[in-house]
Amino acid sequence: MFHNIPDLLQKRMNYLRELDAKDRKDGAPLLQRLRQIPPESGKFIALLAASAPPGKLVEIGTSGGYSTLWLTLACQEIGNKVLTFEILEEKFKLAQETFKEAQVEPFVELIKGDARDFLKDILNISFCFLDAEKEYYDDCYDLVVPRMVKGALLVADNVISHEEELKAMIERVLEDKRVDSMIIPIGSGLMLCRKL
Repeated sequence: MFHNIPDLLQKRMNYLRELDAKDRKDGAPLLQRLRQIPPESGKFIALLAASAPPGKLVEIGTSGGYSTLWLTLACQEIGNKVLTFEILEEKFKLAQETFKEAQVEPFVELIKGDARDFLKDILNISFCFLDAEKEYYDDCYDLVVPRMVKGALLVADNVISHEEELKAMIERVLEDKRVDSMIIPIGSGLMLCRKL
């Protein structure tokens, strides 16, 4: 999976990393910044998605599509598609461009809108990557977990970098008897949950 990343996909990843670095340097408004995951987090979620049981792959918070590109590597490996949600118009358009430029459109279904409006209709989730606005984490978690298959994986980003903001949610998840969970110090901190 990582030894043969297609050139167009790698080129787009590089472009998005440069764009993200420029946004951070220039002090772009927080909502407009890509705030994408680092490559090590991308590799980690791709490995997990490729190892998940059969079912639907979901991403909440597409941004420019960088993390989605990592998930498409898993999709190509296992013959699946990732369903990804983005609420902001500007990021939605950038993600559309990303998937076209990287030629991964067959492995992605991009939906513009609030994932919370769609999740109630999605069943048999085998993998979910949650990387949206932090105030949505609780709602998304509560919608996703009941719809996960046994052995399914949910990964939430930023649980170390936004520890104070997510403190109540983190404690609740660690005590949730429907999942086994732990915090992994990769990137901005990932919470990994496995459905029992």
